[in-house]
Amino acid sequence: MGLIYYGYPKCGTCRKAKKWLETNNLDFQEVNIAEAPPSEEELEKMIAASDLELKKFFNVSGMKYRELNLKEKLPAMTDNEKISLLASDGMLIKRPIVFGDGKVTVGFKEEEFSKVWLI
Repeated sequence: MGLIYYGYPKCGTCRKAKKWLETNNLDFQEVNIAEAPPSEEELEKMIAASDLELKKFFNVSGMKYRELNLKEKLPAMTDNEKISLLASDGMLIKRPIVFGDGKVTVGFKEEEFSKVWLI
């Protein structure tokens, strides 16, 4: 399986990550996270592949996150409810996400991308 890059075209950080992937000649499939968010099953695989807590997959600085008052609601939700919520709206997911070969990165830090994707 190749890499899947979930990004949002209007997001500057996503554009930097995409450019990094292209510059490093990595083959990837681009998915607009707002139009086609990852499914619950895909999210579960990403979460399992990461060393991150589930809450790290939420775009906590996004308007949608604030509109839904998720800072208050998330602590009372089960993991399954959180994953369903993420799958329901790509704007709730921290981006970009790059996933493939059993690895995942959430957000963009050049140093982390180099460690994870340049092997």
